[in-house]
Amino acid sequence: MQLRSFIVLLILLVTLPGQAQVADKEKLDAFFDLLDEKDQGMGSVSVFIDGEEVYTRSIGMSDVKKDLAAGPHTRYRIGSISKTFTATLIMQLVDEGKLTLDTPLSEFYPDIPNAEKITIEHLLRHRSGLFNFTSAEDYRKWMESRESKEGLLEKFIENGTVFEPDGKFEYSNTNYVLLGFIAEDVTRNSYPELLEARITSKCGLTDTYYGQKIGTKEGEAFSYEADKPWKKTTETDMSIPLGAGGVVSSATDISKYFVCLFGGDLVSDESLEQMMTIVDGYGLGLFSFPFGERQAFGHNGGIDGFQSSAGYFPDDNVVVSYLSNGVNYPINSIMIGTLSYIFDVPFDLPAFIEVPEATLDAYAGTYSSDALPIDLKIYREGSKLMGQGTGQPPFPLSAVNDTTFKFDQAGITLIFSPEENKLELQQGGQNYEMTRE
Repeated sequence: MQLRSFIVLLILLVTLPGQAQVADKEKLDAFFDLLDEKDQGMGSVSVFIDGEEVYTRSIGMSDVKKDLAAGPHTRYRIGSISKTFTATLIMQLVDEGKLTLDTPLSEFYPDIPNAEKITIEHLLRHRSGLFNFTSAEDYRKWMESRESKEGLLEKFIENGTVFEPDGKFEYSNTNYVLLGFIAEDVTRNSYPELLEARITSKCGLTDTYYGQKIGTKEGEAFSYEADKPWKKTTETDMSIPLGAGGVVSSATDISKYFVCLFGGDLVSDESLEQMMTIVDGYGLGLFSFPFGERQAFGHNGGIDGFQSSAGYFPDDNVVVSYLSNGVNYPINSIMIGTLSYIFDVPFDLPAFIEVPEATLDAYAGTYSSDALPIDLKIYREGSKLMGQGTGQPPFPLSAVNDTTFKFDQAGITLIFSPEENKLELQQGGQNYEMTRE
C-alpha cells in the first residue's frame, strides 16, 4: 500500500511523444510473449480506447502450486488503486450534501490528534499530517492478523502526527482507512456494501469487490516474490487495509471503472474536476503522471507481492491497467512498453540477461560515497541482485550485462568493479563512485 522510492521519489513514465492512438496488437503480443517466456512477471493488462476494450492479455499463473494460468477474469488485490474507489465514494457523499471537503475529522473521530484541524480534503490529498501506520516498525508483526476498527483507531492515536495539517503532501495509508470509516459512518453501510451499491453495480464490474482471504472466491490470484520458482508472499489480513488498499479486481474491470469515473457516471462534473486538481503531485485519490507530452490521471498500488498501475489519458480517451501478482521486470517498465505500442512510440524489446549466482555474490556488500547522503547495500536474493538504500525499501536490479545493472523505476544504472571494491552509480546525468566497505 506504500509508494516505493529510491533517491528519485516519484515513478514517472517518460519518453518521446507519439502521434497515433491505435494499439499495435502484434507488438503488444510480442512484448508480453517475451515477458512470459522469460518469466519476468505474472499479471493481466487491459487497454480501452474510446470506451471499448481493444486489448487484453494475461501472463503467468494465478496459483503456482495448482498450476492455474492467469486469465482475463483473474482477480488481484489492487492495493492503493483502492484509494481512487474510496475518493469516489467520498465525493458522492459530497455531491449528496452529506459531507463537505471542509468537514473536520473531529465530527467523527475527535480523539485522533489534530482532528479539529484536519478536514476531509486534507485526508483525500494526504495533507493531514497523520503518521502512515503501515510504516510503523512493528507493522509486519501484526499485518497478517485480524484487527478491529477500535484497534486500528488506537494505533492511529498512538502514532500521532508528523506535521501540521495542510503543511505539505506526505502519503499516508492512515488517511484512507479513516475515509473508509467515515463513509461507513455517514451511510450506515459497510465498505463492501458501499462499493457494490455505489460503484460496481453502476459500472457493470463483475470481478470487483472488497477482498477476503485469498481463494475465498474463484479466480483469485495469490501473490509471489521473484525467484526460481516463484515464492509465495505474505498475505495481509483484509481487516487492515480497508479504504486504503482492500479492493480486489481484474484488469478489465479497473479499466471499465476508469471509463465509468472519467465519463461522469459516478460523481458530478464539479467533483470530478476537484479529483483531477493536482496539488503537490496528488489530487483527490488520483496521481497525475506524464508519458512524453501526454498527461494521465490514475493511481498505482502495492500490497504483499501484488503491484498495480492504471491511468486515463483524457486527450486520447485511453485507459491502460496492469495488475500483477508477481514482479521481476519492473511494472513501470511494463507500462512504458505497453503505452509505447498504444501511442506508436519507438520501444525496443528488453534483453533479459541471466548472470551466474557466483558473479552476483561477488558484488555483495555495502557501498558508500562522500557525495551521497545514503549507503547502498547490494545483495543476492535467489537469482536476483538486489539493492537497498539506507532507510529505504529494497529494489530489484536488472542485468544489462555481467557487470551493469539497472533499476529503471528510479533511472539508476550500477556498474560494478568487484576487483577494485567499487561501483559507479549513474542517475539523472550524474555519476557517483561508491566504495565497498
